[in-house]
Amino acid sequence: MFFTIPTLMTWTRIIAIPLIVGVFYAPLAPDTRNLIATLMFVVFAATDWLDGFLARKLNQTSAFGAFLDPVADKFLVCASLLVLVHLGRTDVFVALIIIGREIAISALREWMAQIGASKSVAVHMIGKLKTTAQMTAIPFLLYDGPVGPINTGVWGLWLIWIAAVLTVWSMVYYLQKALPEIRARVR
Repeated sequence: MFFTIPTLMTWTRIIAIPLIVGVFYAPLAPDTRNLIATLMFVVFAATDWLDGFLARKLNQTSAFGAFLDPVADKFLVCASLLVLVHLGRTDVFVALIIIGREIAISALREWMAQIGASKSVAVHMIGKLKTTAQMTAIPFLLYDGPVGPINTGVWGLWLIWIAAVLTVWSMVYYLQKALPEIRARVR
């Protein structure tokens, strides 16, 4: 199931990373770069929902797809955060919180799967809220301009800090769920 439609869509999120980064080095007006990067992020981020939907609809789910999907999401988010830090649109502290949590929880989930306890760290609503806040904040910060009465830079800054708080909260939640298994195994 390496070359199914859903898996190819997942690969597009990874391929999108150098394209989104490259936009900011293109000889374009800043507003044009911001708009192109924002639209690219939104389109590629939407493939996260679409590839899962198609995998189920076309009966093309696979272990490889289940592995690659969250990896692609994390790559896209982390690369976008690094671009935003580089552009001075978000604080490095926020990026460290979000990226650090992604690494820690990915490692925790892998370890829990190895010991047969992956259900204790299954995706929870707090993790989904965190993802929603991130995936809304990032395009706002990439665009960084007015859309009617909305200043996306200001709203994006608030949302990314909300995402950082939810990131810590979700990490604490997952660690608490895993703690009984960790205590039982680490002696």
